[in-house]
Amino acid sequence: MQLSYWEKNSFFTNIDVVIIGSGIVGLNAAFYLKKNKKKLNVLILERGLLPTGASSKNAGFACFGSPSELLSDLKNNSENEVFSLVEKRWKGLLRLRKNLGDKAIDFHNWGGYEVFDKSEKYDECASKIADLNKHTAKIIKKKEVYVSADKSIKAFGLKNVRHMLLNTAEGQIDTGKMIKALSTKVRELGIDIINGVNVKKIDDDGKNVVIHCNDELFLKAKKVIIATNGFAQQLLPNSPVQPARAQVLITEPIKNLKLKGTFHYDEGYYYFRNIGDRVLFGGGRNLDFKNEETTEFGLTTLIQNKLDELLKDMILPGVKYKVDMRWSGIMGVGPEKRSIVKATSKNVYCAVRMGGMGVAIGSLVGEEVAGMIDL
Repeated sequence: MQLSYWEKNSFFTNIDVVIIGSGIVGLNAAFYLKKNKKKLNVLILERGLLPTGASSKNAGFACFGSPSELLSDLKNNSENEVFSLVEKRWKGLLRLRKNLGDKAIDFHNWGGYEVFDKSEKYDECASKIADLNKHTAKIIKKKEVYVSADKSIKAFGLKNVRHMLLNTAEGQIDTGKMIKALSTKVRELGIDIINGVNVKKIDDDGKNVVIHCNDELFLKAKKVIIATNGFAQQLLPNSPVQPARAQVLITEPIKNLKLKGTFHYDEGYYYFRNIGDRVLFGGGRNLDFKNEETTEFGLTTLIQNKLDELLKDMILPGVKYKVDMRWSGIMGVGPEKRSIVKATSKNVYCAVRMGGMGVAIGSLVGEEVAGMIDL
C-alpha cells in the first residue's frame, strides 16, 4: 500500500500503542489507555469491515453461568476458582452497563433460563441450587439467583421440555449497539480505528515494535496489544487458544411471540433468545468439535439442520415462522476458562481467550491489559 505524506503523518506516525482487534476487548483497552493517559497516541487496527471475531456476531447474552455449566466447572476446578470467575463475569457486566448505559446497549433483565429435556440432568442441577445460591448471593447480593421455572414452560410455548431453571440476574443486550457505542466513545477520545488492515507479523526489538501488515505496510509503535481472541494463534502460534466457530440464525418477526428472555440448552451448547419479536438461535458445535475449531466463517449442513429441527420441534412448535438470516462468529476457547492477559515480550501484550464470555468479561479484560502498559 502506498501512503501519501498526509496519510503517513496523520495516521501512522509517533504511535505509542497499537491495538490489534476492534472487538470488545480491544476497544475497552483503548478506552482505558486514553482515559488514564490522555496524551497517548493510540491506534486500533482491524482486519475486517467490522470486528472480525465474535464481538458483534454473538447472541448478546449478559450471562455469567447456567447451573449445569457451573456444576460441570466444579467437577474440574475448586469452588474458589469457579466462583472467582463468576464474580469477574458479573463485575464485567456491571462495568459494561456503567460505561455505556443500559439504553445504549439495549439491556434487558428478563432472566436467563436453562431448559432440560431429560430429568436426570435437571435433578442433578436442582439438587445443587441451594449451594449455587449460597455462593452467588455473596457476589450478586441477591438471596435466590437460581429458582425453579417449570411454570413458565407452557407460557413460553416450548415443547419437549420437562423442566426449567431461571437465573434471575441474567439479561440480554444488542451487541451491534454495544460495539457502536464503544467505537463512538474511543473515537471521541481521539483514537483512530483503521479497518482493512491484516497484521501478518510483529517484531519486538526491545525498544520498538514493528508491525508488518498486508500490502507491504509497516508500522512502528512503542507498545502493541493483541486482542484478536479466537485468531490469537495467527500472531501467537504457541498460545493455548483454540478458535471455536459458533453458527447462528434469526427468524423474521413472529406475531404474538411468547418467548422472552435468554435460554440455555444441553449444557449451554445451544442458546436462544428473543430479539423483540424475533427468535435468535445458535450453537451445536458439540456435534462436530473438530471441524468447528476453525477460523473460517461459514455454515454446515449438519449443524444448521439440527438448529432447524430444534427450532421447529422445541422452541416454536406449531408456530408459523421464516428464518431471516444465518451467520457465524469465531470465539476463543482453551483448556482453561480464564482469559490470557500477559506480556508476550518486552513491548507486546495479549488479551485473548474469552471462552465465549466476551460480553461479560471484555470490559475488565480490556482494562486489565491497558493497566499493564507503562508509558
